[in-house]
Amino acid sequence: MSQTTPPDSKIDSPVRSRRELLAWRNAVFAIFFLSGLSIASWVARIPAVRDDTGLSLGGIGLVIFGMSAGSVLGLIAAPWVLARIGARRGMVAALFLVAIGVVVVGLGSTVLAAPAVIFLGMAMFGFGNGACDVMMNVEGALAERENGRTLMPLMHAFFSFGTMAGAGIGALASGLAVPVALHLLVIAALIIGAALWTIRFIPIRESAGDSRAGQPREPWRERMRHSLAAWSDVRLILIGVIMLGMSFAEGSANDWLALATVDGHGYDNTTGALVFGLFVTAMTVSRVIGGPVLDRFGRVPVLRVCAALGVLGLLAFIYGTETWMLLTGVVLWGFGCALGFPVGMSAAADVDDDEAAAARVSAVAIIGYCAFLAGPPLLGFLGQHFGILNALLVLLVLMVLAGLAAPSARERTKVSAPAA
Repeated sequence: MSQTTPPDSKIDSPVRSRRELLAWRNAVFAIFFLSGLSIASWVARIPAVRDDTGLSLGGIGLVIFGMSAGSVLGLIAAPWVLARIGARRGMVAALFLVAIGVVVVGLGSTVLAAPAVIFLGMAMFGFGNGACDVMMNVEGALAERENGRTLMPLMHAFFSFGTMAGAGIGALASGLAVPVALHLLVIAALIIGAALWTIRFIPIRESAGDSRAGQPREPWRERMRHSLAAWSDVRLILIGVIMLGMSFAEGSANDWLALATVDGHGYDNTTGALVFGLFVTAMTVSRVIGGPVLDRFGRVPVLRVCAALGVLGLLAFIYGTETWMLLTGVVLWGFGCALGFPVGMSAAADVDDDEAAAARVSAVAIIGYCAFLAGPPLLGFLGQHFGILNALLVLLVLMVLAGLAAPSARERTKVSAPAA
């Protein structure tokens, strides 16, 4: 985190210093990291939770459904939270709820061995993460524009770094036989402490729904109406198509790539895990280098190339008969869908009005995250009836549609150069 004076006193400052902009950017990086850390911490301890509670695979699936249902509710509630209390306080509240949910999951596993308690904790955890996902993308899009360079891909890379850290800490905790409750309690404390420290560097802006001391605010119902009005913008819906196609491809790979490698191509479980690791690595690399590439070539050409790479990668993975073809396909698949979500966020925020930008980002974030949640179950249904590799053909169609919708993401406003 860049060391500077917290910008609590700067409300809607028309010009921010370079240090303030860097602190704001780093704060958003940290929030993305915390979100990824929380999710991976849970995923890494699923086997231990199963052992503690004796849950079957179906029972674990039901618990995970609690998180999915909570996430959907959080996505839906996020615009209301933004309108009611603003992004700054909303993100802190959401991360606190994530931390509480994580603690409840740990207690339900290690102390109580009660699936119902775990389900409740997962619902809280999912709600907090779903709401935070929308709000941190809103904040990230505004910070990106004021910093004067493309940052959203790198912000999403920090989410990936968080998942890597969470997986590593979880593996260490498992290897040392640390109880799930103790492990998740430490993670929760880390999330709360980091959130309280980080939020100090997020500026207070009326345009993002934050309170301006001593000044009247527009009624929250009116601000909610403005948020919902974003859905009538055809260009915004096309940006949502980009995010739908590429988020669907990303989310489906997260849940089905390893299994498709094993069941579809006949490799062993270890190879399936390594193939998934290759996909995640390709995604992370693409997001780290994506900002400079986008600044150099522009959104539309990059999105078109990404869509083409994704299509080629899926074809190579689905129909490839040699190991090198599968591995090449997975890398191209990862490169193809990595930038769709962050570029969609930037494109949605590419308007002159910050309040409208927040509403637009919230709208397309809901589209993208619903694709993450709805895509994997749909592929599971299709895979059961037509085979998992044939089910992946749906991703091909959506990737083509994302490429065709790429012009909707064209740059429309110029960001102001950062202050010296």
